[in-house]
Amino acid sequence: MTRDGSAELLTVPEVMARLRLGRSTVYDLMRSRRLASISVGRARRVPVNALRDFIARQIKEAS
Repeated sequence: MTRDGSAELLTVPEVMARLRLGRSTVYDLMRSRRLASISVGRARRVPVNALRDFIARQIKEAS
């Protein structure tokens, strides 16, 4: 959360960099709803909490 209480939103390139994945893989994750995202106009944004939840689920599934 930011100071004003809103969730921080990441762009697709930012998610790509954090996960070290390609653009099509990130869009596939969003399309399959494995990675939550929202539309802002024509752009897709991923809330930071959604990315953290995705990573936590991946770690849990791997163990």
